[in-house]
Amino acid sequence: MEYKVLATVFIAVFIAELGDKTQLATMLFAADKEVSKWTVFIGASLALIVASGIGVLAGGLISHYISEKHLHYIAGVGFILIGIWTLIKA
Repeated sequence: MEYKVLATVFIAVFIAELGDKTQLATMLFAADKEVSKWTVFIGASLALIVASGIGVLAGGLISHYISEKHLHYIAGVGFILIGIWTLIKA
């Protein structure tokens, strides 16, 4: 296992997920006193695992057609555009 990659991915995803809509929705579900916190935790965890799996599969598929260098540029431009859109909508 590549521990440097593991740590990098963990930190990047962890920071990206803090305070986003997914975390807020999970907090709202957990706030219900009649709902098991373990059920909310397991449901949210499974959802993140499936979403991440889709991302990994899509990235693997796309990498067969587009070089890693170009994917980095595309991702960078995408993040910049999302940031600009977020600033405009704020």
